[in-house]
Amino acid sequence: MGIDEYGGGQGPHEDVLVVTTNDVPGHRVEQVIGEVFGLTVRSRHLGSQIGAGLKSMIGGELKGLTKTLVQTRNQAMERLVDQARARGANGVLMFRFDVSEAADVGTEVCAYGTAVVLAKGDGGEG
Repeated sequence: MGIDEYGGGQGPHEDVLVVTTNDVPGHRVEQVIGEVFGLTVRSRHLGSQIGAGLKSMIGGELKGLTKTLVQTRNQAMERLVDQARARGANGVLMFRFDVSEAADVGTEVCAYGTAVVLAKGDGGEG
């Protein structure tokens, strides 16, 4: 598997900037729109569970599960960006992931943050 299968995040020219910080250097927040999130739930695949169980006995990375989790997180992030864009935002601050079990049948991944309208500027109080 290549590096793209193990990572995620945005490309360099996205119209909605997503950051994990409270602010963006060189920008100021013109408007806070509010919380946005993207959610997905993935069921467990029996074959990958059996393979993961065997692999866990001998050690090593569970590459199939890693790839699935990357895809799941990327899908949740895409949904977050779509929601922010639909609400008129061009930025999401304080971006985070939350991962939990969903009724013992799958994994819930939620990407969340604060949708804002950013403008070029010093970011300082004026």
